[in-house]
Amino acid sequence: MIEPTFVYDGDCAFCTTCAQFIERRIPSRATLVPWQFADLDALGLTLDQVEEAVQWVGTDGTIASGPDAIARLLRDAGRLWEVPGRALQLKPFGLLAWPVYRWIAGHRHMLPGGTAACSLPQAQRDRLYGPEAG
Repeated sequence: MIEPTFVYDGDCAFCTTCAQFIERRIPSRATLVPWQFADLDALGLTLDQVEEAVQWVGTDGTIASGPDAIARLLRDAGRLWEVPGRALQLKPFGLLAWPVYRWIAGHRHMLPGGTAACSLPQAQRDRLYGPEAG
């Protein structure tokens, strides 16, 4: 059995700041790992998936993306975190979750901790900064 894993964009300062918050404040059993350092094949993930959204890989290999990945992370943390995790998966909230997630992802370079690199796809980052930067 693999440990639950939450995969995020380690080249994005906003995403990294959020991951650090999660590690400090949300007691999930999940290992948080930037996709740039993850064994994507072993996790059953593709480059397209991790560039599109954060990913959750459960102990049973179940994969969830974006807001559903966040909901599963929160539910895994138990206690009070399970309530917002479950709410995020309910229809009224779930219908809004992806549009909100996509807006945040599209504007993460303008959010606290964000940098210009946060707005670029990996291939473009590699051309500008070199593959060793990401």
